[in-house]
Amino acid sequence: MKIESLQAEEAAVMAAAQAMCAAARTAPKACGVDMLDTAILTGEDKDALSAEMRRIAEIDGDTFFVRDAENVDKSLAVVLIGANDKPRGVDRVCSLCGWNGCGDCVKNHGKCIMNSVDLGIAVGSAVSLAADLRIDNRIMFTAGKAASALGLLGDKKLIFGIPLSVSGKSPFFDRKFNR
Repeated sequence: MKIESLQAEEAAVMAAAQAMCAAARTAPKACGVDMLDTAILTGEDKDALSAEMRRIAEIDGDTFFVRDAENVDKSLAVVLIGANDKPRGVDRVCSLCGWNGCGDCVKNHGKCIMNSVDLGIAVGSAVSLAADLRIDNRIMFTAGKAASALGLLGDKKLIFGIPLSVSGKSPFFDRKFNR
């Protein structure tokens, strides 16, 4: 059997994406409570994500959403990692959210810092694994914002998207930012 390079590269990206989801799941979590979710987008779902990124750019006038959408178009898959924004219930012991306990955080529509920290650790674990596998990747809040708008991770609002690519030169390098 002969496996052509494109087929092997696509399989490597999908294997890496699956392993990234596992890395995010097994990353340490505050209070031992897992409020993360992951997904892998390809094909039409990936295209819908980049279209939403362009729609956001039209509304907000932020051209870097278009730049990032072009990167998503060039990727073989996008890994989404997201977290709930519900407080952990450690109350006044923490208050890192800036509110006087979890009740005030909820009442004032605040965000639990623990979820942001967990998300950051999980994303770092996932992209480190992708880099170890020599899969080009880039962490994008823009893809996360579009994924949230599309409801791609259900009720998760804190989302990052990580497009994955295998090519002679990373599409995520030498990116220009024009505002």
